Amino acid sequence: MNKHETKQRMPLRLLISGIGAAILLFATVIGGIYLGTQTQQRFNDVEVSWQAYSIEAEQRGKLLSRIRVLLGYGGIIHNFKNYVLRQRSDYLNILTIQFDDFNSIIKEYRLNNLSLLEEKNLAIIEGTIAKYQSKLPLAQLAAKENWSAKRTDRLVKVDDSGALEALLALEQYWRNRQQITTNAIVGAVDEGNQLVRVGFRYMAGLVIVTLTLLLLFYLLQSELRQTIRLLSNELNERKIAQQIAKKFHQTVEQSPATIIITNTKREIEYVNKKFSKLSQYTSSEVIGRTPSFLQSGEMPKEAYSEMHELLAKGEEWRGTFHNKKKDGEKYWAKTTILPLRDDDGNISHFIGLGEDVTHQRKAQEQMARAQKMEAVGLLASGMAHDINNVLTTILGNVHLAQMDAPKSGEFTQELEQIEIAAKRARNLVSQVLNFARRRPSEPTPIKIDASIKEVIRLLRASIQTNIKIKHEIIDDNIMVTADPTRLHQVIMNLCSNAAEAIGANDGEIIIRVNHQATNDKKQQVSIKIIDNGPGIPAKIQKKIFDPFFTTKGLGKGTGLGLSVVANLVEEMNGLISVNCGSKKGCCFEILLPQSEMKLDEITENLRLSKKEEIATIMLIDDEPEVVATCAKILRRNNYNIRAFTDPVLAIRAFQADPKSYALIITDFAMPTMDGEKVCQSIRNLHPNCPIIIYSGYQPINIELDRLQ
Repeated sequence: MNKHETKQRMPLRLLISGIGAAILLFATVIGGIYLGTQTQQRFNDVEVSWQAYSIEAEQRGKLLSRIRVLLGYGGIIHNFKNYVLRQRSDYLNILTIQFDDFNSIIKEYRLNNLSLLEEKNLAIIEGTIAKYQSKLPLAQLAAKENWSAKRTDRLVKVDDSGALEALLALEQYWRNRQQITTNAIVGAVDEGNQLVRVGFRYMAGLVIVTLTLLLLFYLLQSELRQTIRLLSNELNERKIAQQIAKKFHQTVEQSPATIIITNTKREIEYVNKKFSKLSQYTSSEVIGRTPSFLQSGEMPKEAYSEMHELLAKGEEWRGTFHNKKKDGEKYWAKTTILPLRDDDGNISHFIGLGEDVTHQRKAQEQMARAQKMEAVGLLASGMAHDINNVLTTILGNVHLAQMDAPKSGEFTQELEQIEIAAKRARNLVSQVLNFARRRPSEPTPIKIDASIKEVIRLLRASIQTNIKIKHEIIDDNIMVTADPTRLHQVIMNLCSNAAEAIGANDGEIIIRVNHQATNDKKQQVSIKIIDNGPGIPAKIQKKIFDPFFTTKGLGKGTGLGLSVVANLVEEMNGLISVNCGSKKGCCFEILLPQSEMKLDEITENLRLSKKEEIATIMLIDDEPEVVATCAKILRRNNYNIRAFTDPVLAIRAFQADPKSYALIITDFAMPTMDGEKVCQSIRNLHPNCPIIIYSGYQPINIELDRLQ
């Protein structure tokens, strides 16, 4: 081949090469355009699928979760069955709220485009709840008329298995939809990877045409791979974040502590189930409000001011709130409030963690009350000794004066008034001791007629003349087994309260005594104190026997009277009740065991136990006034008395001639030697010498077998 032919062929080769290069370039461009378009379409598919996945999962997931809550534990079905079984109004209130929530959720659910499967299952759930709601009036009627739970359950029973299966079907439907969407995303990503690989091979074939195209496609491939990696990582991170968020939500909702989250304006943004259960407010009722609606008004404003100051500084606050529930009931919540900060360190929210400590506070209050009562008991016991010594002197001298006074006249009446006043003072001391120290009673057979007549005699001298006192006793020989002093105190206290209730109006008090048989055929004695006063309101009748409860003004009552009466009746193995009808007046009834011993038997026992006349009595008491008064009374009864204010000197005198004393009468509480040691000394010197121990301090507990 010559040069000419070669030269001719060169342009042809160049042309062919140019055409080939142009074709290859065109094919490269077309291929690049095609691959780019398909890749962009796959990314669009990924984006659309991802948006559909996120929006549908979030929206439908929330609605299904709320339906699940209303059908699950603590939901409509659970609370309806609890209301049928327990017939408590709080379950009815919760049901009313939950029915409204359910209907609103169903309405919101239907705003979306529903499939036939969703429509069918949603109708099953809605129909089941409608059945429960339609049978709620029948359950209310059952609660009102106290039907048995078995009967009510039979009448209102609803088969809710279909609803639960429908809910499971809805959840499974949306899980399948989510899986389909996820598969579409994965498929689109895989197709993108395949297109990238095809493009890479295509570019590799065209590397001869242009290195620039190869470089561009290589860079495109690298970018695509990085984007796919980022997308895959983001998908995994979102799944992990969803799992963590779900666990966190479950933890917060199931927390035993109340949790409130507010913004910096103190507006509530979130409350957990424990808060709703404790405060009785649902989340929808409190979202957007400040927590001030919980305030009971019983906490000082300074406490809230201190809290706001600390939180404004970004510091945590710890304290105990005395809050108010929705129904007005008060509760104590031990609370910690913490500031929540954003990534820049600025306070964005506040979180309050609370613990219900109502039971602990009540226990502390009861402990404080018990300590207070113990202090009252110690104070009362200390005062009783001195006061009773003074009253012993007064009553003793009154008794001496009555022995010298004429049988009638103003002087005799004045002495009776002094005696009544002294005995009332003694009863007041005994009342405080009975309540504070709970002294054991000494039940003995008592003729009820005599006790009531004594009470009436004392009352007539101490109450207004506009009040008449009557007694109606079916049998004058009715006997009860009780402590005489305490029975007298109980009747006196109830009659005094009746007289005080009648006040300045004309009134009447009736003491009615009758037999009453019990279910085991044992006889009891019924003592009724009836008055025609204003009566007692029904709402406080259950509280009148509580300690420190009183309707009187400050300084006009201690609230111990009826509490002491109830304690005394209980200690005498009796029962006390109150009945105030719709009309005026009130009736207190006391039931006491009837004594099986007859009056003639008691008289015979007293006659047999009477001692012979005593020659010389030794009287020992550290109070000179008491010694002087008691000695005068005994001498008036023709006894020979040797009185001592020092028990040590008394023991020395007894040691000198033990046989000359027929009886020893000694005080129990003395500073130099107490009554128990005096008894032991007497027993050592003269084992058979009778001894009487008395005290104005407290009940004497001596092991008598040590002194016998």
